[in-house]
Amino acid sequence: MKKLVLLISAFLLPILLLGQNITGIDQITPFNEGLAAIKKGDSWGFINPEGELVIDFRNDLVWNEEVNKSETDVSSIAYPRFVDGRCMIKSTLEEEGIITYGFIDKNGSLVIEPEYLNLTEFKDGYAVGILVTKSFRGKNNFQLNIYDFKFSEVLIDSKGDIMLLINKRDGISMSTRRYERPSLMAKYLSRHSLAVKSTENTWEIKPLNL
Repeated sequence: MKKLVLLISAFLLPILLLGQNITGIDQITPFNEGLAAIKKGDSWGFINPEGELVIDFRNDLVWNEEVNKSETDVSSIAYPRFVDGRCMIKSTLEEEGIITYGFIDKNGSLVIEPEYLNLTEFKDGYAVGILVTKSFRGKNNFQLNIYDFKFSEVLIDSKGDIMLLINKRDGISMSTRRYERPSLMAKYLSRHSLAVKSTENTWEIKPLNL
């Protein structure tokens, strides 16, 4: 009987360990909305509670080694996580080399194009971001492409639809040498209120009707 138990245990052990062979992990984050981010080198993936890798390792997920806890934007994200079913990703404008941001869903599919110079994570299904719109103007005397850029701070929903134009933004340089990621001038508070920073650097609470 003892031998039979040992034989059954030896047979079951590989089955119990099946699917858990993810090695070389540098960091494991807490579970959020049923998924936990795991880091290997400079890439991140996501596992479910069973330890299965459900989103493969990729290098475009947003995180910061040094986190700015006083902000609610990109700089406040310590590690990739899903909030309201969305996780922030980053990309790079080809000619300018400037980082832009968007979101993926829990399948790892892109749902909001990386067209934002700064973003918040979602709250109650809404996020604030600075949308950059790029349009081709022509070529200069050196046959280099010239573009026009427009900037708008907006409130978006989890599908990427713009729910509110908060304000138009200017004074943003898209030259790689002079570019600085612009700060957000608005904070989503609730479905009924939004905080907007004035030119005097004070905040004003405005009503929302979402």
